[in-house]
Amino acid sequence: RTDWRITEIIKNALNEIKRRYSDARRTEIVEAENEIVYEDLIERHTCVITLTRSGYIKRLASDVYSAQRRGGKGVIGMTTKDEDDVRDVIASDTHTNLYMFTSAGRVFVRKGNQVETRLFATENDAVLIPNLAIHFNREVNSGYAFNRQVDLCPLFSAGKLESGDFDRKIAEAAGVNPEDILAKDLYIVNRQKGCVWGFEKEFVSSPRLDDLQCAFTTLKGFLSAEQPHGISVWCCFDNEEVGSGTQQGALSTFLKDSITRVYTGLGFGEEALHQAVAASFLLSADNAHAVHPNHPEKTDAGNRCFLNRGLVIKENASQKYTTDDMSRAVIEEVCRRAGEPFQHFANRSDMAGGSTLGNLSNIQVSLHAADVGLPQLAMHSCFETAGSLDTQSAVRVFTEYYQADLRLNEADSFTIQS
Repeated sequence: RTDWRITEIIKNALNEIKRRYSDARRTEIVEAENEIVYEDLIERHTCVITLTRSGYIKRLASDVYSAQRRGGKGVIGMTTKDEDDVRDVIASDTHTNLYMFTSAGRVFVRKGNQVETRLFATENDAVLIPNLAIHFNREVNSGYAFNRQVDLCPLFSAGKLESGDFDRKIAEAAGVNPEDILAKDLYIVNRQKGCVWGFEKEFVSSPRLDDLQCAFTTLKGFLSAEQPHGISVWCCFDNEEVGSGTQQGALSTFLKDSITRVYTGLGFGEEALHQAVAASFLLSADNAHAVHPNHPEKTDAGNRCFLNRGLVIKENASQKYTTDDMSRAVIEEVCRRAGEPFQHFANRSDMAGGSTLGNLSNIQVSLHAADVGLPQLAMHSCFETAGSLDTQSAVRVFTEYYQADLRLNEADSFTIQS
Protein backbone atom coordinates (compact mmCIF):
# COMPACT_ATOMS: atom_id res chain seq x y z
CA ARG A 1 0.00 0.00 0.00
CA THR A 2 2.85 2.38 0.85
CA ASP A 3 4.64 1.66 -2.46
CA TRP A 4 1.45 2.46 -4.39
CA ARG A 5 1.09 5.77 -2.55
CA ILE A 6 4.73 6.76 -3.30
CA THR A 7 4.22 5.98 -6.99
CA GLU A 8 1.06 8.10 -7.05
CA ILE A 9 2.84 11.07 -5.46
CA ILE A 10 5.70 10.89 -8.04
CA LYS A 11 3.23 10.64 -10.89
CA ASN A 12 1.24 13.69 -9.71
CA ALA A 13 4.42 15.71 -9.23
CA LEU A 14 5.66 14.93 -12.76
CA ASN A 15 2.28 15.85 -14.26
CA GLU A 16 2.39 19.20 -12.42
CA ILE A 17 5.91 19.89 -13.78
CA LYS A 18 4.69 19.05 -17.28
CA ARG A 19 1.68 21.39 -16.92
CA ARG A 20 3.80 24.33 -15.77
CA TYR A 21 6.94 24.09 -17.87
CA SER A 22 6.43 21.87 -20.93
CA ASP A 23 6.19 23.24 -24.47
CA ALA A 24 5.84 21.81 -27.96
CA ARG A 25 8.53 19.36 -29.10
CA ARG A 26 11.20 21.15 -31.08
CA THR A 27 12.72 18.07 -32.74
CA GLU A 28 11.31 15.24 -34.78
CA ILE A 29 12.44 11.63 -35.01
CA VAL A 30 12.11 10.26 -38.53
CA GLU A 31 13.45 7.28 -40.42
CA ALA A 32 16.57 8.13 -42.43
CA GLU A 33 17.35 6.56 -45.78
CA ASN A 34 21.11 6.83 -45.36
CA GLU A 35 23.30 6.19 -42.34
CA ILE A 36 25.34 9.01 -40.87
CA VAL A 37 29.00 8.44 -41.67
CA TYR A 38 32.03 9.89 -39.92
CA GLU A 39 32.49 12.46 -42.69
CA ASP A 40 29.08 14.02 -41.95
CA LEU A 41 30.35 15.08 -38.53
CA ILE A 42 33.38 16.94 -39.92
CA GLU A 43 33.08 20.61 -40.68
CA ARG A 44 34.16 21.35 -44.23
CA HIS A 45 37.08 23.77 -44.50
CA THR A 46 40.26 24.12 -46.55
CA CYS A 47 43.48 22.62 -45.29
CA VAL A 48 47.05 21.82 -46.29
CA ILE A 49 48.39 18.24 -46.34
CA THR A 50 52.15 17.72 -46.09
CA LEU A 51 53.92 14.41 -46.76
CA THR A 52 57.58 13.75 -45.95
CA ARG A 53 59.92 11.28 -47.62
CA SER A 54 59.68 9.06 -44.54
CA GLY A 55 55.91 8.84 -44.94
CA TYR A 56 54.88 11.24 -42.17
CA ILE A 57 51.57 12.98 -42.92
CA LYS A 58 50.30 16.16 -41.27
CA ARG A 59 47.18 18.27 -41.79
CA LEU A 60 46.82 21.95 -40.91
CA ALA A 61 44.06 24.45 -41.55
CA SER A 62 45.10 26.60 -44.52
CA ASP A 63 44.73 29.87 -42.62
CA VAL A 64 47.35 28.85 -40.03
CA TYR A 65 49.82 27.18 -42.38
CA SER A 66 53.06 29.00 -43.15
CA ALA A 67 56.73 28.13 -43.35
CA GLN A 68 59.09 29.90 -41.01
CA ARG A 69 62.46 30.75 -42.53
CA ARG A 70 65.39 32.96 -41.37
CA GLY A 71 63.64 34.52 -38.41
CA GLY A 72 60.34 35.08 -40.18
CA LYS A 73 57.26 35.36 -38.03
CA GLY A 74 54.25 33.11 -38.21
CA VAL A 75 53.17 29.58 -37.47
CA ILE A 76 55.53 26.71 -38.30
CA GLY A 77 53.59 24.68 -40.82
CA MET A 78 55.72 21.52 -40.85
CA THR A 79 58.69 20.37 -38.81
CA THR A 80 60.53 17.16 -39.68
CA LYS A 81 62.91 14.74 -38.08
CA ASP A 82 66.61 14.73 -38.88
CA GLU A 83 67.41 13.43 -42.38
CA ASP A 84 63.77 13.85 -43.42
CA ASP A 85 62.16 16.57 -45.50
CA VAL A 86 58.80 17.53 -46.97
CA ARG A 87 58.18 15.80 -50.31
CA ASP A 88 54.68 17.03 -51.17
CA VAL A 89 52.45 19.93 -50.12
CA ILE A 90 48.82 19.52 -51.19
CA ALA A 91 45.98 22.04 -50.87
CA SER A 92 42.77 20.22 -50.05
CA ASP A 93 39.74 20.30 -47.77
CA THR A 94 38.43 18.01 -45.04
CA HIS A 95 36.00 16.20 -47.39
CA THR A 96 38.35 15.61 -50.35
CA ASN A 97 39.88 12.17 -51.01
CA LEU A 98 43.63 11.88 -51.58
CA TYR A 99 44.87 8.50 -52.82
CA MET A 100 48.33 7.17 -51.94
CA PHE A 101 49.53 3.76 -53.16
CA THR A 102 51.84 1.59 -51.07
CA SER A 103 52.97 -2.06 -50.89
CA ALA A 104 50.75 -5.10 -51.46
CA GLY A 105 48.23 -3.16 -53.54
CA ARG A 106 46.88 -1.07 -50.68
CA VAL A 107 45.49 2.39 -51.37
CA PHE A 108 45.65 5.05 -48.68
CA VAL A 109 42.66 7.41 -48.90
CA ARG A 110 43.08 10.73 -47.15
CA LYS A 111 39.86 12.42 -45.99
CA GLY A 112 41.27 15.44 -44.23
CA ASN A 113 40.84 14.18 -40.69
CA GLN A 114 41.64 10.51 -41.22
CA VAL A 115 43.47 8.09 -43.52
CA GLU A 116 41.70 4.99 -44.84
CA THR A 117 43.21 1.96 -46.59
CA ARG A 118 41.68 0.15 -49.55
CA LEU A 119 42.88 -2.65 -51.79
CA PHE A 120 43.57 -1.79 -55.40
CA ALA A 121 43.46 -3.95 -58.54
CA THR A 122 42.66 -3.25 -62.16
CA GLU A 123 39.56 -5.00 -63.50
CA ASN A 124 40.81 -5.74 -67.00
CA ASP A 125 43.65 -7.64 -68.66
CA ALA A 126 46.16 -4.80 -68.86
CA VAL A 127 49.59 -6.28 -69.65
CA LEU A 128 51.17 -9.48 -70.91
CA ILE A 129 54.71 -10.90 -71.05
CA PRO A 130 55.19 -12.35 -74.55
CA ASN A 131 57.61 -15.22 -74.87
CA LEU A 132 60.35 -15.13 -77.50
CA ALA A 133 59.40 -17.29 -80.49
CA ILE A 134 61.26 -20.57 -80.68
CA HIS A 135 62.57 -19.51 -84.12
CA PHE A 136 64.76 -16.95 -82.32
CA ASN A 137 65.63 -19.21 -79.40
CA ARG A 138 66.32 -22.65 -80.84
CA GLU A 139 67.90 -23.90 -77.60
CA VAL A 140 64.90 -23.15 -75.37
CA ASN A 141 63.91 -26.82 -75.09
CA SER A 142 67.45 -27.72 -74.08
CA GLY A 143 67.19 -25.51 -71.02
CA TYR A 144 66.88 -21.74 -70.88
CA ALA A 145 67.52 -19.34 -68.00
CA PHE A 146 65.24 -16.33 -68.20
CA ASN A 147 66.89 -12.94 -67.70
CA ARG A 148 64.60 -10.99 -65.37
CA GLN A 149 65.77 -7.65 -66.74
CA VAL A 150 65.11 -8.63 -70.37
CA ASP A 151 62.64 -11.51 -70.60
CA LEU A 152 60.12 -10.48 -67.95
CA CYS A 153 59.27 -6.97 -69.15
CA PRO A 154 55.48 -6.70 -69.77
CA LEU A 155 53.85 -5.44 -72.97
CA PHE A 156 51.63 -2.41 -72.20
CA SER A 157 50.84 -0.82 -75.59
CA ALA A 158 51.48 -1.22 -79.31
CA GLY A 159 51.71 2.54 -79.88
CA LYS A 160 48.40 4.14 -78.89
CA LEU A 161 49.65 4.89 -75.37
CA GLU A 162 52.60 7.14 -74.58
CA SER A 163 54.99 7.68 -71.72
CA GLY A 164 53.04 8.65 -68.62
CA ASP A 165 49.82 6.99 -69.78
CA PHE A 166 50.39 4.06 -67.43
CA ASP A 167 49.97 6.36 -64.44
CA ARG A 168 46.90 7.86 -66.09
CA LYS A 169 45.32 4.42 -66.55
CA ILE A 170 46.04 3.50 -62.95
CA ALA A 171 44.49 6.79 -61.81
CA GLU A 172 41.36 6.15 -63.92
CA ALA A 173 40.96 2.69 -62.42
CA ALA A 174 41.34 4.14 -58.93
CA GLY A 175 38.95 7.00 -59.62
CA VAL A 176 41.46 9.77 -58.95
CA ASN A 177 43.48 12.34 -60.87
CA PRO A 178 46.99 11.27 -61.95
CA GLU A 179 48.55 14.02 -59.84
CA ASP A 180 46.88 12.53 -56.74
CA ILE A 181 49.00 9.38 -57.00
CA LEU A 182 51.94 9.99 -54.71
CA ALA A 183 53.47 6.52 -54.88
CA LYS A 184 52.61 3.05 -56.16
CA ASP A 185 53.75 -0.50 -55.62
CA LEU A 186 51.96 -2.68 -58.18
CA TYR A 187 52.35 -6.31 -59.14
CA ILE A 188 51.66 -8.22 -62.34
CA VAL A 189 49.35 -11.13 -61.51
CA ASN A 190 47.65 -13.86 -63.50
CA ARG A 191 43.92 -13.04 -63.76
CA GLN A 192 42.98 -16.40 -65.29
CA LYS A 193 40.01 -17.87 -63.41
CA GLY A 194 40.28 -21.18 -61.64
CA CYS A 195 38.33 -24.23 -62.86
CA VAL A 196 37.36 -27.75 -61.89
CA TRP A 197 38.04 -30.04 -64.82
CA GLY A 198 38.38 -33.62 -66.09
CA PHE A 199 35.69 -36.06 -67.25
CA GLU A 200 35.04 -36.93 -63.59
CA LYS A 201 35.85 -33.43 -62.26
CA GLU A 202 38.88 -34.80 -60.39
CA PHE A 203 41.12 -31.75 -60.78
CA VAL A 204 41.11 -28.10 -59.80
CA SER A 205 43.48 -25.64 -61.48
CA SER A 206 44.07 -22.03 -60.55
CA PRO A 207 46.78 -19.44 -60.05
CA ARG A 208 48.33 -19.31 -56.57
CA LEU A 209 47.02 -22.62 -55.19
CA ASP A 210 50.30 -22.61 -53.26
CA ASP A 211 49.53 -21.53 -50.64
CA LEU A 212 46.04 -20.04 -50.81
CA GLN A 213 44.63 -23.58 -50.71
CA CYS A 214 46.06 -24.21 -47.24
CA ALA A 215 45.22 -20.68 -46.11
CA PHE A 216 41.58 -21.28 -47.09
CA THR A 217 41.20 -24.77 -45.60
CA THR A 218 42.89 -23.93 -42.29
CA LEU A 219 40.80 -20.77 -41.90
CA LYS A 220 37.60 -22.72 -42.63
CA GLY A 221 38.58 -25.24 -39.97
CA PHE A 222 39.42 -22.49 -37.50
CA LEU A 223 36.06 -20.76 -38.00
CA SER A 224 34.05 -24.00 -37.92
CA ALA A 225 35.56 -25.48 -34.75
CA GLU A 226 34.38 -24.96 -31.18
CA GLN A 227 37.21 -25.00 -28.66
CA PRO A 228 36.21 -24.57 -24.98
CA HIS A 229 39.49 -26.00 -23.66
CA GLY A 230 42.00 -23.36 -24.75
CA ILE A 231 42.81 -20.46 -27.07
CA SER A 232 42.94 -21.27 -30.80
CA VAL A 233 45.22 -19.17 -33.02
CA TRP A 234 45.21 -18.88 -36.83
CA CYS A 235 48.16 -17.00 -38.29
CA CYS A 236 48.80 -16.30 -41.98
CA PHE A 237 52.26 -14.90 -42.78
CA ASP A 238 53.24 -12.91 -45.87
CA ASN A 239 56.38 -12.69 -48.02
CA GLU A 240 57.40 -16.36 -47.81
CA GLU A 241 58.91 -16.45 -51.28
CA VAL A 242 61.16 -13.44 -50.63
CA GLY A 243 62.65 -14.62 -47.36
CA SER A 244 60.03 -13.94 -44.64
CA GLY A 245 62.22 -11.21 -43.16
CA THR A 246 59.54 -8.51 -43.20
CA GLN A 247 57.40 -7.13 -40.39
CA GLN A 248 54.58 -9.41 -41.51
CA GLY A 249 56.80 -12.41 -42.34
CA ALA A 250 57.38 -15.61 -40.38
CA LEU A 251 60.73 -14.34 -39.02
CA SER A 252 59.05 -11.31 -37.45
CA THR A 253 57.80 -11.06 -33.87
CA PHE A 254 54.20 -10.68 -35.06
CA LEU A 255 52.97 -14.05 -33.72
CA LYS A 256 54.97 -13.77 -30.51
CA ASP A 257 53.75 -10.24 -29.82
CA SER A 258 50.12 -11.14 -30.55
CA ILE A 259 50.13 -14.14 -28.21
CA THR A 260 51.84 -12.14 -25.49
CA ARG A 261 49.29 -9.34 -25.73
CA VAL A 262 46.38 -11.81 -25.60
CA TYR A 263 47.74 -13.48 -22.48
CA THR A 264 48.57 -10.18 -20.84
CA GLY A 265 45.08 -8.91 -21.59
CA LEU A 266 43.62 -11.98 -19.88
CA GLY A 267 45.59 -11.17 -16.74
CA PHE A 268 48.27 -13.88 -16.98
CA GLY A 269 51.95 -13.35 -16.25
CA GLU A 270 55.07 -14.19 -18.23
CA GLU A 271 55.62 -17.58 -16.61
CA ALA A 272 52.04 -18.65 -17.37
CA LEU A 273 52.63 -17.68 -21.00
CA HIS A 274 55.79 -19.81 -21.22
CA GLN A 275 53.92 -22.78 -19.74
CA ALA A 276 51.05 -22.35 -22.18
CA VAL A 277 53.41 -22.20 -25.19
CA ALA A 278 55.25 -25.31 -24.00
CA ALA A 279 51.93 -27.18 -23.84
CA SER A 280 50.76 -25.96 -27.27
CA PHE A 281 51.00 -27.39 -30.78
CA LEU A 282 51.75 -25.69 -34.10
CA LEU A 283 50.48 -26.97 -37.44
CA SER A 284 52.38 -25.44 -40.39
CA ALA A 285 50.32 -25.84 -43.57
CA ASP A 286 51.92 -25.43 -47.00
CA ASN A 287 51.22 -27.41 -50.17
CA ALA A 288 53.25 -30.50 -51.07
CA HIS A 289 54.64 -31.95 -54.31
CA ALA A 290 52.42 -34.72 -55.70
CA VAL A 291 53.86 -37.41 -57.96
CA HIS A 292 54.10 -36.02 -61.47
CA PRO A 293 52.68 -38.66 -63.87
CA ASN A 294 55.39 -37.95 -66.43
CA HIS A 295 58.22 -37.82 -63.89
CA PRO A 296 57.62 -40.29 -61.04
CA GLU A 297 61.40 -40.60 -60.68
CA LYS A 298 61.52 -37.12 -59.10
CA THR A 299 59.96 -38.41 -55.86
CA ASP A 300 61.03 -41.09 -53.40
CA ALA A 301 59.29 -44.38 -54.11
CA GLY A 302 58.44 -44.99 -50.44
CA ASN A 303 57.55 -41.42 -49.40
CA ARG A 304 55.41 -39.93 -52.17
CA CYS A 305 51.94 -38.42 -52.26
CA PHE A 306 49.15 -38.40 -54.85
CA LEU A 307 46.23 -36.14 -55.74
CA ASN A 308 42.89 -36.85 -54.03
CA ARG A 309 44.37 -39.13 -51.38
CA GLY A 310 44.19 -36.78 -48.44
CA LEU A 311 46.35 -34.51 -46.33
CA VAL A 312 50.13 -34.84 -46.65
CA ILE A 313 52.35 -35.07 -43.56
CA LYS A 314 55.79 -33.78 -44.57
CA GLU A 315 59.09 -34.88 -43.05
CA ASN A 316 62.74 -34.06 -43.67
CA ALA A 317 65.83 -35.56 -42.03
CA SER A 318 67.58 -32.18 -42.23
CA GLN A 319 64.71 -30.58 -40.30
CA LYS A 320 63.53 -28.43 -43.21
CA TYR A 321 60.10 -29.45 -41.92
CA THR A 322 59.10 -29.36 -38.25
CA THR A 323 57.55 -32.85 -38.17
CA ASP A 324 59.10 -35.36 -35.78
CA ASP A 325 57.88 -38.75 -34.57
CA MET A 326 55.68 -37.31 -31.82
CA SER A 327 54.05 -34.60 -33.94
CA ARG A 328 53.52 -37.08 -36.78
CA ALA A 329 51.61 -39.32 -34.39
CA VAL A 330 49.48 -36.36 -33.27
CA ILE A 331 48.41 -35.43 -36.80
CA GLU A 332 47.76 -39.05 -37.80
CA GLU A 333 45.46 -39.40 -34.79
CA VAL A 334 43.64 -36.16 -35.69
CA CYS A 335 43.09 -37.45 -39.24
CA ARG A 336 41.73 -40.76 -37.92
CA ARG A 337 39.32 -38.94 -35.60
CA ALA A 338 38.14 -36.84 -38.57
CA GLY A 339 37.68 -40.01 -40.67
CA GLU A 340 39.92 -38.65 -43.42
CA PRO A 341 42.84 -40.28 -45.29
CA PHE A 342 46.42 -39.06 -44.94
CA GLN A 343 49.74 -39.73 -46.64
CA HIS A 344 53.41 -38.98 -46.11
CA PHE A 345 56.05 -37.13 -48.11
CA ALA A 346 59.82 -36.89 -47.90
CA ASN A 347 62.23 -35.67 -50.57
CA ARG A 348 64.63 -37.99 -52.32
CA SER A 349 67.85 -38.14 -50.34
CA ASP A 350 69.83 -36.96 -53.39
CA MET A 351 67.50 -34.07 -54.23
CA ALA A 352 67.04 -30.88 -52.26
CA GLY A 353 63.47 -29.81 -51.60
CA GLY A 354 61.76 -26.69 -50.41
CA SER A 355 61.00 -25.56 -46.89
CA THR A 356 58.06 -23.99 -45.07
CA LEU A 357 57.44 -21.38 -42.40
CA GLY A 358 57.14 -23.71 -39.42
CA ASN A 359 60.84 -23.68 -38.58
CA LEU A 360 61.10 -19.93 -39.16
CA SER A 361 58.14 -19.20 -36.90
CA ASN A 362 59.58 -21.48 -34.23
CA ILE A 363 62.57 -19.15 -33.91
CA GLN A 364 60.25 -16.66 -32.21
CA VAL A 365 57.70 -19.02 -30.63
CA SER A 366 59.20 -22.47 -29.97
CA LEU A 367 56.69 -25.28 -29.57
CA HIS A 368 55.83 -28.77 -30.78
CA ALA A 369 55.00 -28.65 -34.47
CA ALA A 370 54.25 -30.60 -37.62
CA ASP A 371 54.29 -29.69 -41.32
CA VAL A 372 51.37 -30.69 -43.52
CA GLY A 373 50.00 -29.67 -46.90
CA LEU A 374 47.82 -30.59 -49.84
CA PRO A 375 49.30 -32.43 -52.84
CA GLN A 376 49.60 -30.48 -56.07
CA LEU A 377 51.34 -30.40 -59.44
CA ALA A 378 53.34 -27.60 -61.08
CA MET A 379 54.06 -25.74 -57.85
CA HIS A 380 55.12 -22.09 -58.38
CA SER A 381 53.90 -22.07 -61.97
CA CYS A 382 51.39 -19.41 -63.02
CA PHE A 383 48.60 -22.03 -63.19
CA GLU A 384 48.78 -24.87 -60.67
CA THR A 385 46.80 -28.11 -60.34
CA ALA A 386 45.49 -30.03 -57.33
CA GLY A 387 42.90 -32.71 -56.57
CA SER A 388 39.29 -31.55 -56.28
CA LEU A 389 38.57 -33.87 -53.33
CA ASP A 390 41.46 -32.80 -51.12
CA THR A 391 40.17 -29.33 -50.22
CA GLN A 392 37.02 -30.50 -48.40
CA SER A 393 38.92 -33.38 -46.81
CA ALA A 394 41.46 -30.90 -45.41
CA VAL A 395 38.69 -28.65 -44.03
CA ARG A 396 37.35 -31.59 -42.01
CA VAL A 397 40.84 -32.45 -40.71
CA PHE A 398 41.61 -28.87 -39.69
CA THR A 399 38.20 -28.52 -38.04
CA GLU A 400 38.93 -31.63 -35.98
CA TYR A 401 42.40 -30.28 -35.16
CA TYR A 402 41.09 -26.94 -33.89
CA GLN A 403 38.37 -28.48 -31.74
CA ALA A 404 40.50 -31.31 -30.33
CA ASP A 405 41.34 -31.23 -26.61
CA LEU A 406 45.00 -32.09 -27.13
CA ARG A 407 46.99 -32.72 -23.91
CA LEU A 408 50.78 -32.99 -24.32
CA ASN A 409 53.02 -34.63 -21.74
CA GLU A 410 56.22 -32.91 -22.87
CA ALA A 411 57.52 -35.01 -25.80
CA ASP A 412 56.75 -38.35 -24.17
CA SER A 413 53.04 -38.87 -24.66
CA PHE A 414 49.77 -37.15 -25.52
CA THR A 415 46.03 -37.66 -25.29
CA ILE A 416 43.17 -36.26 -27.34
CA GLN A 417 40.04 -36.14 -25.23
CA SER A 418 36.51 -35.92 -26.57
